[in-house]
Amino acid sequence: MTTQIPDKLYFKIGEVSKLADVAPHVLRYWESEFSDIKPKRATSKQRLYRREDVELILIIKNLLHIQGYTIAGARKLIIESNQLSDIKLQIQKAETTASKLNSIKQELINLKEKLETKIG
Repeated sequence: MTTQIPDKLYFKIGEVSKLADVAPHVLRYWESEFSDIKPKRATSKQRLYRREDVELILIIKNLLHIQGYTIAGARKLIIESNQLSDIKLQIQKAETTASKLNSIKQELINLKEKLETKIG
């Protein structure tokens, strides 16, 4: 969730695709799976995503690609949580926990290497 969203009213599908680092066809698919993603249509029929849509897309990407939720599981979590801020907080806690675990893992690897050099 560290992606910086530019301060704009609307984003074209290509911009959202780059921000979320997913292909445009993935965004179109997510629109069909998550009813809360509702881009407006320009007169040229191009999708225009609001900031809220982009935030939700980033949350969905995190849930699916990082936390390992299925689409059905992510949809259920989003529906059950009335506030996107609740989900953002859960994601931040998960990221903090993962960071701490990675730090502990690295310390253990370093200790193992030190013990192996003293023994060997």
